[in-house]
Order: sequence, then C-alpha cells, then structure tokens
Amino acid sequence: MDFELPEELRMFQQSLRRFVDAEMIPVERETMFAGTEKLKPEYYERFSKRAKDLGFWMMDVPEEYGGPGLSALAKTIVEEQLARSIALPARGGGGVAGPGVRHILFTLKGEMKEKYLMPALRGEKKACFAQTEPDAGSDPGSMRTIAVRDGDFYVINGVKRFITGAGDADFMQLMAATDRSKGSHGGISCFIVDMDTPGVKLGAQYTTMMGDQPWEIVLENVRVPAGHRVGEEGEGFGHAQKWLNGGRIKHGAHALGVTERCLEMATSYAKQRSTFGRPLADRQAVQWMLADMYIELQAARLLVYKAATRLDSGEDARQDAYVCKYFADEMAFRAADMCMQIHGGIALTTDLPIEKFWRQQRSFRITEGASEVMKMVIARHVLKAYA
Repeated sequence: MDFELPEELRMFQQSLRRFVDAEMIPVERETMFAGTEKLKPEYYERFSKRAKDLGFWMMDVPEEYGGPGLSALAKTIVEEQLARSIALPARGGGGVAGPGVRHILFTLKGEMKEKYLMPALRGEKKACFAQTEPDAGSDPGSMRTIAVRDGDFYVINGVKRFITGAGDADFMQLMAATDRSKGSHGGISCFIVDMDTPGVKLGAQYTTMMGDQPWEIVLENVRVPAGHRVGEEGEGFGHAQKWLNGGRIKHGAHALGVTERCLEMATSYAKQRSTFGRPLADRQAVQWMLADMYIELQAARLLVYKAATRLDSGEDARQDAYVCKYFADEMAFRAADMCMQIHGGIALTTDLPIEKFWRQQRSFRITEGASEVMKMVIARHVLKAYA
C-alpha cells in the first residue's frame, strides 16, 4: 500500500496550490456578488483561463468528449486545493472548470445526445438536476412526483424543491416515480424535460445561508415523450447514485481543503495573538484544538484518497463514499468552528473567510446526504458485513 501520491499528481497538486495561493486567496472577497454565490464575469474569465492552463478544464468530461481524462484521485486533488479559498462558489466552482455535465447525460443516445448532451458540453444549454421534494429529500422512496404512461408520452405531476440552477436551466434531469410500490430501487425513473414544456412552472425561490438561491419547480400535467426517459423504467435511482457517489467523494475532498486552510489560519493567528502576556499558541486549550484539527485532517485525507482510488480501480466505492462524506464534512465543520473560536470576534466578520467556511460546512452536513443518513447506510453495511 502506497501512501504517497504519484509524482505527476504531486506536481499537479503543487501547481494548483500555487495558483490558489497567488491568484485566488488575494482576491477572494472580490470575486462574487455580495450575498450570492454568483461569480463576477471578470473572475469567471480569469479563473476559467487558468483552469485550461493548469489542465482541469472540463475535468468531469470523458476524453472522448473533449475532457482531460482526469482520474477520480486527480479530481479529488483539484477539489481539495480549490476549496482552500472562498474565491469560488462552494460547489461547482461557478463553472470555471467547464460546463457542469452530469453522468446521466453521457448515457443519452442518438437524437437525445445531439439535442441535450452536445449543446451542454459546448455551453449552449444549461441543465439542472431535480430530485429533492418537500417530503422526499433523504428518502427518495417517498417521492410524490408521479410519471404515468399515456401512449407515447408520460404525464408528470409533482413538486420539486431546492433545485439549484433551475432559473437559468434550459432543461432538467427529472426524477419521478413510475411505480411507487417498488420504492426507490426500481420504482423511480429519470426523464429529460425542457423547462419551457407546458405545465412546468418555477415556484418559490429560496435564499439560503450559503447565498445560493435554489428554486421550487411545479409540474402540472406535463406531457413528456416516452423517448425522453433515460434508460429503462426504474433505473433512475441507479443513475442518481452513480453521480452521488462521485459527488460525495468530492464533498470529502472539499472538506480537506477547508480544514487545511482553517488549520493554517488558526496556527498563524495563535502564534501572533497574545493575551495576558502570552501568545495563544502557549495555551493548552488552543494547542489541543490545533492538534485535533491536524489529526482529523490526516485521517480524513486517507479516507478520501482511498475512496477515489477505489473508484478509479473500478471497485464498488459506495461504502467508502458514505464514510468519507460523513467523516470529512463533520470534521471540516468542527475545524471551522475551532478556527472561529481561536480567532475570537474577528472571525465573526466578513473580513476573514472563516464565517463562510463555517456556513459552508454547516450546509454540507445536510446536502447530498445528511450526516444521519450517511451513518444509517454505513450501519446497514456493518450489520451485514459483521453478521
């Protein structure tokens, strides 16, 4: 077992770190519109150019479609380094690494590929992913959006909530129940639905603590051609899980970057700041917080890199994805909280990135799989494996 990165990945990591330190951190408070997660155009152009120079442009796109062919471990390194700064939106990077194209679109064939995948890759069309509902977030088996077959069409009714990017999307990748008796495994199908289809309406828009503004989507008797179903009936949950496994590993990678930056800032401040005639670094309470951050960061990095390596080898990495998502997100929240405590009052202001790291990680303990759900699935595995 080799605990060191291959030489080419280590060099890649170093070039990314230099880019973040020299070009992102110095301007991180200027890059986004106040109170939002929207990147200002001038920074989008600057960072996108650097993404191309450094080799992570379109990093999630397979080589056959013009992507760089990065491994899961290489993508993990990119996510980890970019997360050390708040210069980009917390997830997705504001598109600076290229159009956000999900696994689902790469399964399309024929006319559907030409109509949706290729324009999305060229940046001509934007997509959103619509799964979450008011009563079905962590439990997709409770999905109430129903798709009923009617000849050559499906008639879809339901409500989706917290759908990022819905307001700018040209089409959505919609999850709907086609057989509720089968629950999530076999009962959910995926459809490509144009946002201008009659019966599709944007509902409420929510402003979250992260500054992003997801939407509610209302579907009333929406008629979708049967040819817009992705794969066979009942395959929707499987498509979603394939994307979520990679996404959960990226969550873990993001948490590594946040924790490392918090540890760097906390250590530096503890050496500089004195109270009652002694630097904070001399206080055991502070030393223990720094030690906890360091120990957990080392453990989390091993978990995240292991999950990415297993994904690259073609192994089943689902359990590893659950473990690293849970452990790393919880770790990064604790790190941001301890970093805030060490800095005191100044950490509560927007002069430092700490309060945003704290909000990010508090959010990530819920999104793309709440911590309690991750533990529930991990426990199922344990009960089976150690029976």
